[in-house]
Amino acid sequence: MADDVRTERKTIIERLLPQVQGEMQVDEVVRGGRKDGYAARFRGQLIRDSQEAFDRLEPAFKKEGMTLVFQSEGEDHLVLALPGVIEPRPSNPWINLGVFVLTVFSVIFAGALYAYDGPIEIDLATYFQTILRNLPSGIPFAVSLLAILVAHESGHYLAARYHGTAASLPFFIPFPGSTFGTMGAFIQLKEPPRNRRALLDIGLAGPIAGLIVAIPVLLIGLSLSEVGPLPSSPEADPGIVLEGNSILYLAIKYIAKGELLPAPVDYGNLSPAWYWIRYVFTGSPAPFGGQDVLLHPIAWAGWAGLLVTSLNLIPVGQLDGGHASYVLLGRRARIVWPVIILGLVILGWVWNGWWLWAALLFLLGRRSAQPLDEITPLDGKRKALAIAGILLFLIVFIPVPLRTFGSF
Repeated sequence: MADDVRTERKTIIERLLPQVQGEMQVDEVVRGGRKDGYAARFRGQLIRDSQEAFDRLEPAFKKEGMTLVFQSEGEDHLVLALPGVIEPRPSNPWINLGVFVLTVFSVIFAGALYAYDGPIEIDLATYFQTILRNLPSGIPFAVSLLAILVAHESGHYLAARYHGTAASLPFFIPFPGSTFGTMGAFIQLKEPPRNRRALLDIGLAGPIAGLIVAIPVLLIGLSLSEVGPLPSSPEADPGIVLEGNSILYLAIKYIAKGELLPAPVDYGNLSPAWYWIRYVFTGSPAPFGGQDVLLHPIAWAGWAGLLVTSLNLIPVGQLDGGHASYVLLGRRARIVWPVIILGLVILGWVWNGWWLWAALLFLLGRRSAQPLDEITPLDGKRKALAIAGILLFLIVFIPVPLRTFGSF
């Protein structure tokens, strides 16, 4: 039996070698086994454009029941034949529709909670009955936030379709009773992207599309929001929540309201620049007694859209930002992972939610999504786009997302 398997592998190599030699100067042929993960490996130098070579070789490999993979090792190019052909499984759109409907109701409820302006000194049952009666007040928030999430996931989906990469429809994640009523959404790639260019396009299409919707939503919401005084102390308004700031959020509030908010009573002994650097990264000192924008539900949804974008752009693992760092650095992107983990652990001292993120990324953030063709480099425009994606993360990242003072 083992001899038959070796004979079959040899036959596959013999059939593939002439095809490979048409695209590559082959210096070495290695027969692989189960522990290697490949049936055959061809080492050498491609003699034509790698993207064109991949397109020409892929049909021959599929005909042999093999998946074609391009890799590099030092100065050498590797052409691998992996046993089996990836066959994307069909999706069940009813599941996508079902979780979307549940998310709609969950987000409407969260919006109604945010819009509630009644007494809190009532029993829990009466409180929730009041919220349920006022569910329509949560619709502006729900429509705004879901528009951002739909745009984000549609960006991923359409980019995947453009590059011929099979992908599921978006899965929305309801989270009833939470701050936003949802944990966001995701699409599932059913096969690896073809090359780094496709991986980058698919990864960044989501955040860009989401921001294209989130920024107008935020500007509309801020136009409906008033600037008013903050309480003089936490005790004066139990349970007050202050949303965090990023460079982009501060700039948008300045454009909408003509001032940096929340405006403190004074800057103490700090210059304005140092005050805002400290406030953005630590959320302190809390600007009690100063002024802030009192967010309309639509503005709250716009801010949530910026938060979702910033989390997705964290440059590690299979997050959207992780795709950008991988296509720029290749396997060297793994050096980013411990830096991000350490940074989140440090930020956890000012917002302990980052400790959960650090734990999740410690467990799940080591592996990056890898394309089938790792040789084809980014073109100039996409290299600039990948760098822009990293810079975008820096201006949308919210170091201290939420601060709650006092208690209900």
